[in-house]
Amino acid sequence: MLATRVFSLVGKRAISTSVCVRAHESVVKSEDFSLPAYMDRRDHPLPEVAHVKHLSASQKALKEKEKASWSSLSMDEKVELYGPLPQSFDKEWVAKQTKRMLDMKVNPIQGLASKWDYEKNEWKK
Repeated sequence: MLATRVFSLVGKRAISTSVCVRAHESVVKSEDFSLPAYMDRRDHPLPEVAHVKHLSASQKALKEKEKASWSSLSMDEKVELYGPLPQSFDKEWVAKQTKRMLDMKVNPIQGLASKWDYEKNEWKK
């Protein structure tokens, strides 16, 4: 009913993708679907959008330099292009995730949990 009223008021004009809708005495804003969405897929592994959205002035200069040959960039410049590392690269984070997977007994037949000795609380030798 709401959609038919909107279409009758707008006619054949284009409707914006970011629309405010009233629901239960509050205003709900929908996502902006005009930007490409990131989906990590095996058949299409590279994302359509940049991981770092807000670049500093030095990173913008490196982005322009990146458009040329990558062999002209030093290793430090290549690392600086992708911004700070995500928290999942932190050693403490990896240790917590490993402990969580061992507590859940993930893949106990041939995987991670099969290599852990739960009685001695250490890796099997």
